[in-house]
Amino acid sequence: MADEQTVDTQNPDANQAPEASGEDLAARVQVLEEQLAGAQDQALRVAADLQNVRRRAEQDVEKAHKFALEKFASDLLPIVDSLERGLELSSPDDESIRPMREGIELTLKMFQDTLKRYQLEAIDPHGEPFNAVQHQAMAMQESADVEPNSVLKVFQKGYQLNGRLLRPAMVVVSKAPAPVSPSIDEQA
Repeated sequence: MADEQTVDTQNPDANQAPEASGEDLAARVQVLEEQLAGAQDQALRVAADLQNVRRRAEQDVEKAHKFALEKFASDLLPIVDSLERGLELSSPDDESIRPMREGIELTLKMFQDTLKRYQLEAIDPHGEPFNAVQHQAMAMQESADVEPNSVLKVFQKGYQLNGRLLRPAMVVVSKAPAPVSPSIDEQA
């Protein structure tokens, strides 16, 4: 096979096909340069796509680590609510249930410490301004004692996991008292 194609290194013009002209070569070079530019552009796009896929995968893994406990934590919240409600409804002065209350308090404290360790934070907005993102208004009540749109009562605490809302706090929101209309006796 080497005999069929011999290259004359002494005479570079002998290596060219006799019919190839300067214009043909210039056109070929231009086509090859365009193909090279296209291949370089495609390689850059593939590299950018790969980098984007890698970054998205890293973000997905980070979110998975951060919020993997979301469903499990949501399932535990009613237990915390029940323990808190049990403490609210039992009398601390009743000696017959004092050991049970102490057990509930210790259990609740362990639950709260564990939730905090996993970045699950309670939202207890009593007295704070109403925040539609973190609070769910269950009712409105007139109040002259606090600013309108303040949280008067918390029915159920809300919770957030790593800054993401798991459950909004269920609250009663204040509103301005209705203006008192003069009665018929005062008009006379």
